Amino acid sequence: MRILNLGCGTKVSLISDVINIDFSIYLQLRKYRLFRPIILLFLKGERLRRFKNLPDNIMVHNLTERLPFASDSIDVVYHSHLLEHLDRNIAKRSLLEFKRVLKSGGIQRIVVPDFEQMCRDYLFHISICENNPDETKKHDQYVAAIIEQCVRKEAFSTSHQKTFRRFLENALLGDARQRGETHQWMYDKTSLGALLISIEYKNIITQSYNTSLIKNWNEYGLDIEKNGHEYKPGSLYIEAQK
Repeated sequence: MRILNLGCGTKVSLISDVINIDFSIYLQLRKYRLFRPIILLFLKGERLRRFKNLPDNIMVHNLTERLPFASDSIDVVYHSHLLEHLDRNIAKRSLLEFKRVLKSGGIQRIVVPDFEQMCRDYLFHISICENNPDETKKHDQYVAAIIEQCVRKEAFSTSHQKTFRRFLENALLGDARQRGETHQWMYDKTSLGALLISIEYKNIITQSYNTSLIKNWNEYGLDIEKNGHEYKPGSLYIEAQK
């Protein structure tokens, strides 16, 4: 079986069936081996740890471009917390491209932040605040869960740097949107299902983090931690077939 793990970040599977693909700034920097000593001078703390711990089994590819795989050649296309970072027209085009490489009957498994659950949490917390004024101090975090990453202007990691480094990074790398950090749209099971139907995917099913039509899915360790817990709590899991 051939599985594409698109936009993998550092969450890769070591099983040979899986092809891990990403286009993060860290991977792009790692390509320039001659400049590695200079790059390491600019990275500190958590950023340096991430850079050094990048797995070797990741293909570097811009996922807004055509995938380097033949049509009807892939059994499973999987991506987690990727689709919401794409403009809606690009997201639809990407889903069509992912469909192109899938075999007939192949499965696309999509994981996105669950907008419905975020809204339910937000409304529930409003009801709590009505009878408990102390809870109002926490309410902004429920608003932020929905919109903060949509309206963020500066990349999160850059905003924590000292003044000169912050200026330099913003000048060289651009703002949060230019780096693909912001959410361009949010999905629930209704809207994502409708999008998949519009491009003629079939058998659209809502799953959980540890259920799937994909054989032995949990063994790949992409939606589940080693301890059996959910890797991305608050997510929506949708599967559809070509």
